[in-house]
Parts: sequence; structure tokens; C-alpha cells
Amino acid sequence: MALLLGFLLLLLELCGNTLSMGSQSSTKGTEVLEFELPATDYETKDSYKAGPIGGLFQIVHVFLHVVQPNDFPEDILRKILQKKFDFSTDYDKIIYYEIGVIICAVLGLLFIILMPLVGFCFGLCRCCNKCGGEMHQRQKKNGPYQRKCFAVCLLVISIFISLGIIYGFVANHHLRTQIERTRKLADSNFKDLRTLMNGAPAQISYILSQYSTTKEKAFSDLDNVKSLLGGGIQKQLRPKVIPVLDDIKAMAEEIKETRETLLNVNNTLKELRKSSAQLNTSLSDVKRDLERSLNDPMCSVPSATATCNNIRTSLSQLDDNTNMGQLPSLDKPIEKINDILQTNLSSLVQQGYKSFNDIPEMVQNQTTDIISVHAALPYVKSTLNSIGSDIENIGEQIPIQDQLSNFMGYINDTETYIHRNLPTLEEYDSYRWLGGLVVCCLLTLIVIFYYLGLLCGTCGYDQNTTPTRRGCVSNTGGIFLMVGAGVSFLFCWILMTIVVLTFVVGTNVEKLLCEPYQNRKLFQVLDTPYLLNENWKHYLSGMVFNKPDINLTFEQVYSDCKENRGIYATLKLENSYNISEHLNIQEQAGNINNDFQNMEVNLDNIVLLDEAGRKNLMDFGLSGIDTINYDVYLAELSKTPTKVHLLSFADDLEVKANHLTHGNLKQSLKNNAQTIRMIHRDRVIPLEQSMYGKARSSAYQTIKDLRQKSSGLEMKVNNTISSLDSAQDFLRTRISSVIVEESQKYGSMIVGYFERYLQWVKISITEKIAACKPVATALDSAVNVFLCSYIIDPMNLFWFGIGKATVFLLPALIFAVKLAKYYRRMDSEDVYEDMENGNIGFHRHHSTQTV
Repeated sequence: MALLLGFLLLLLELCGNTLSMGSQSSTKGTEVLEFELPATDYETKDSYKAGPIGGLFQIVHVFLHVVQPNDFPEDILRKILQKKFDFSTDYDKIIYYEIGVIICAVLGLLFIILMPLVGFCFGLCRCCNKCGGEMHQRQKKNGPYQRKCFAVCLLVISIFISLGIIYGFVANHHLRTQIERTRKLADSNFKDLRTLMNGAPAQISYILSQYSTTKEKAFSDLDNVKSLLGGGIQKQLRPKVIPVLDDIKAMAEEIKETRETLLNVNNTLKELRKSSAQLNTSLSDVKRDLERSLNDPMCSVPSATATCNNIRTSLSQLDDNTNMGQLPSLDKPIEKINDILQTNLSSLVQQGYKSFNDIPEMVQNQTTDIISVHAALPYVKSTLNSIGSDIENIGEQIPIQDQLSNFMGYINDTETYIHRNLPTLEEYDSYRWLGGLVVCCLLTLIVIFYYLGLLCGTCGYDQNTTPTRRGCVSNTGGIFLMVGAGVSFLFCWILMTIVVLTFVVGTNVEKLLCEPYQNRKLFQVLDTPYLLNENWKHYLSGMVFNKPDINLTFEQVYSDCKENRGIYATLKLENSYNISEHLNIQEQAGNINNDFQNMEVNLDNIVLLDEAGRKNLMDFGLSGIDTINYDVYLAELSKTPTKVHLLSFADDLEVKANHLTHGNLKQSLKNNAQTIRMIHRDRVIPLEQSMYGKARSSAYQTIKDLRQKSSGLEMKVNNTISSLDSAQDFLRTRISSVIVEESQKYGSMIVGYFERYLQWVKISITEKIAACKPVATALDSAVNVFLCSYIIDPMNLFWFGIGKATVFLLPALIFAVKLAKYYRRMDSEDVYEDMENGNIGFHRHHSTQTV
């Protein structure tokens, strides 16, 4: 208990010395900067495993639970600590709690007292040839069966004794090994405590040094106001402005494309008119020539009249199939488009783009004085510098190094004390180890006598030999058994004395300290209000803050230290030094936000498209492009150059000419047919294969595209102008609110860096700096590891094994004495006279005793 309180006071000393630590406030941080406190590595493990011997320790714990099943006597311990325990009135509670231990101890004392007396009386009795001392063995019918039973029972008991001896050897060696490890355990714990002491100031310095990283990031963003604030404003305006400018830009390109299209179509139509006129002229000449030929007198002949009339009727097929000359001219729409293109709409749109893209530059130029460090007013950077000055001042006000140096001296003194007394402990442990070895060897000697007796007796026994004629080997086995019994009587009471003493001490330490420490009931007792100080409700808070009403408990402190929480949160130091109050930047954050909200950023001079560009759009909408009758052009372009296929017409004409008699008419018709073929070859085919077909096809598709694009042109232009007016109106009426909104976001981002930093500072100070896990580990090492695992567990296993072996000595010596009669050579025996059947007959005692 004193050791436990000593380590708790060590924890209090550490906690008290950290009361003057500085602090930082906590506000909501941003996710831009990430901070991480360097981890501290400790050498001592926070858990201990006994290894394979742990199973034996568990067996002992189960036995102790059977012997001592009562709950931890919290009320008795409270009265003892309060010095209110009266043995005369409360002895019954102690007896009730210790009843199992008392019964076992009383039985042990009876064993210690009675065994020497019984051994003394047994020896006197045997000297008087009583109690089996007479060297005579009566022959019994069940004698072989008894001999075997005695031998088996003694063997089983000897095995149990051997197991107990093994437990004793193992526990004795394990205890010595663990004592040898005590120095390493102590050194690692002190090293961890020094790491804790030396690391706390370094951690605080590291945390405070991270302010420069935060400030550099904030100043970098302040210097980058062009892309951050200006870019944010631009991003807000982009959905309203850019689509309008893109539409106007597309319309400017459409005007140019419309002009090019109209020019191409107009040129194509001119070429088509020219080609169509040439073809029409050629066909007209052939037609006139045919008409002159048909006036020939041969056509009056009855046989030729029908043919001539038929030819004369088909001459109408040689007329022109197209009316290209009747198509309206496109010169006037082209002139209007040319007039519109006198104004460079694309250039005007680029000016709108430029005005929009210049927003970040305009913002930067207009916020220079707000952000500047050297401005006359206390603007942003100067405000942030003042926060840095406050943090540096608090860092200078933290006297943790001076306070921890005192505690470091306490650690050094404790370490010196342990190292000075540890050799003495090791020396005493060597004596203890030697004593335990003697005890185990003594038991080993006894059980060896029993094993040798069993071995010699069993191997040397001859059932056909009479008791007086037994062999030397069998007789030696019996002597070994009697020697084992005699040594048992001589030393078992000494062994039981050792067992009782170690049992009482080990059981009570295990039940009153180790178990309640592990299940933390011991801390719950210490946390009883007004227990350690009748004027203090909570002892820890009274020690730390001199405010005993604060709910600060040993169990909570130990649990927090086990979880490696910082001293600040563990001891609830906010009741003495509130971190949040010492670094509160709400006022500075408000000033910065007000500075950004009150910034005068004027973006009213942004013009997306001036009046010239607007008039240009309107003129394009009224250019009449959408009113052109494109169907007329498409209809003409879809016609073939001639009404009839000229080759077919020429072939038909020649066939008809062949029906005529030879003469000028027939030859003239054939000549005209040949001329028509030449026109088809020289005029129609080249036109269809080259310019006429390609131009007509291209013009046809171009006119269709132009008709589609120009459909609803005026409405499209009106919609574009309406969108332009809406965007321009948005810039005129809403841009100020956008600037305010983005300025608030920008200011919140800058302040967020420091809020994030201060949040991290608070968490680090309260949860991570001076994390007291080494203190809890040191306490565990002293109580749970050194006292309970290194000493008490092996000691309990030692008395458990030796006690079991000693208790089994009692039945072992009884069976050994009984069995020795069957192995030793007797001085006299019973003589049998067998009947005819050789099994049963009368017998008489025959003395063969010799002097």
C-alpha cells in the first residue's frame, strides 16, 4: 500500500509541476493545414506476460479463489485508512474475510505441531516392537493384493509430490530470474520518465514554432489575393457572364460565315446561269435548224408527213429546263452583311472578355492597402502579426522547464535509492534462492528414497521366497522406504512452517493488493470522499488545486494515464489554468472579417459589349437573311439541265430520219442528231461531271444549311441581347454582394488557418503534451509487475508446490511403512503345512528368530 501511495504521490508531483503551462485557444479550423505532434517512443512495455509459467500461476489463482472467495474488504480498508478501525469490535469482519486463510493456517500449524510428536511417538512405539516395529510378518490371504495396492498408492503419491517439487524448483528459479530483471525494469521506467520530462518542453516549443508555418501560409494567401479573392469573384460571375460572351462571339463568327456562304452561293448561281445560257443557246440553234429542215417539201409527201409531224411535236423537249435567270439576286443581303461587318464585333467581344479577365488584377490593385503590413490602419497582416506576438509571449510565460527540473531531481533521487538498495535485494534473494533450493532438494531426497524403495522392492521381490529369506535388493528397497519415512518425520514440520508463512503473506498480498489493483477497486477505495483527508471530499483535487470539491479521482487519473492522455486533461487543469481564455482570437478574427467586409472593391466599370456591338447585333437580326425564299433556289438547283436526255433524243431522231427516203431532209435530220450528240458530249456531260454538278450540289447543301441557321435569326439575336442585358444588369446590381460574399470567404479562410492551428494547439496541450502513460506504466511496473508478477506469483507457486508435496508426505510415509514390511527381510515368519490340494491347510507359528 505504501508503494502504491508513493507512486500516486509521484504522479501528483508531476501534475503539480505542470500547472503553469501556457495555453492556446480553440476555434473551428480549416482543412488546409495539417499538424502532427511528433510521437514519443517509450521503452517499457505497457503489459507483462509471464510466459508458459503463467498457466501454473493461474492454477494457484484458482486455488486462492477457492480458499479466499470473499470480496475485497473495502469497508475495513476505509476504516483502517481513517484510523477508525477497532479490532475489539470489528475482529469478526476480519475473521469472516480471512476465514479460509485462517483455516488453512490452523491446519498447517496442527501439522507443524503434531507431526514431530507423532513421529517421536511412532519411533518409540517401533523401538518397543510395536507399530510394525517387530520384524515378523504374518502371512495373509490378501497379502499380495495389499502389497500391490500399497506400491501403487505410494507411486501415485510420489508422483504428486514430484509435481509439487517441480513447481517449487520452477517458482524458485523464476523468482530469481525476475529479480535479476528488476534493474532493467527500473532503468527502462526511469528512462521513460526522463523522456517524458525532457520531451514536454520540446513538445511545447515545437507546437509554438508551428505558428510560423501557419503565418507563412496565411501571408502567402494574402499576397495571392489576385487569384484567391479575385479568382473567387470571377468564379461566381463566370456562369452569368461567360455564356453570354460565348454566344456573342459565336454570333460574330456566324455573321462572317453567313457572308462567306452568301458570296459562295451567289457566285455559284452566276456560273450556273452562264452555263445554262450557253446550253440553251446551243439547243435553240439546233431547234431552229430542225424547224427549217422540217419545212422541206419532202415532209409534204404522204409517207413522210407522219414522221415530220412527230419530229416537229418533239422539238419542244429541246427547250431549257431551268429558270436560273429568274432567281432573285443575293447582292442586297450581301451588301447588308458587308455593312454589318464594318463593325468588328469579335474585337468588341474580346474587350468584354478582357474586362472580365481583369477582375483579379483589379481586386489586387484595390486591396493593396488593406493587406499591407505598413498600412496606416491596423489591417490584416498587422493583425495577424499581433496574434504571433501574443503566442510568443505565452511561450515565454510557460515556466515548465524550471518546474520539471525539480521533479527530475526527485526522479534522480528515487533512482539512486533503488540502485543503492538493489544489490542488497539481490543479495538477500540469493540467500532466499539457496534456501528454496535446499527445501526443494530435501523434498527431492525424500521422494528419491521412495522411488528407490519402490524400484528395489518391486524388482527384488520374489513371491516364492519366505519373508525370512528375502533377497538383498528387496530388503534394500524396504530400508529406503523407511529412511524416506524417517526423513519425512524429521523435516516435514520445518517445510510446513515455511509453507504456512509464505502462504499467509502471499495470499493476503495477492488478495489485498494485487487483485484490487488490477480490477481498480483499490483506486475506488482511495477515491472515497473524505477518506485520506477528513476535510477534503476529493483528495486529488485538494492536492492539485486546493479545491477538494472538483471531481478528480485516482481511478480516473490512472485510466487517463493508461490511455496516454496529457496531464492537462488527466488532472482537469482547466480548473486552474484555462487554455481557451489565454489564446482567444475571436476579437482579432472579428477585426479581420470586418476589414474584408469593408473593403472597397469597385468593379462597376465592367462592360461586356458596348452600344456599337449591341447595334451590330440588332442590324444582323434585321438583315433579312431569314426572309430569303430559300425554297425557290433549292427547287431550281434540284432540276436537270435539259428536259430530255439528249442522246436518247438524238437516237430517236436518227431512227425517224432513217424512215425517210434519201434526200436533203434525211441528211439534215441526221446531221442535227449528230449535233445534238455533240452538244451532249461537249456541253452537258462536262457540266454534269465538273462545275455544274459539284457547284449545284454544294450550293444546294449550303442553301439548306443557311436556311436552317437563319431560321428565327431575329429571335436568336433578341434572346442574345436579352441575355446580355441580364448579365450586365447582374454586374451592375449584384456584383457588390458577390464581392462581400467572396471577401467573407477569403477572410474566413485566412482566419481559418489560425483557428485550425489553435485547435491543434489546444488538443495537443490537453491530450498529448506530457502524456502520462510512463507514470501509469511505472506504477504498473512497481505494483503489478515487480511486486505481484515478479515476487508474489512465484512465491505463491512456491508454497503451493512445496505445500502440496509436504501434505502428501503424510500418506506417503504411511504407505511407505506399510509397504516396507513386504520388502524387508523378517526375523520370523508364519509356517504353512499344505494339504493335498496345496492351497489351504492349517498353519502354526514357527519362530526362526536368531540372535
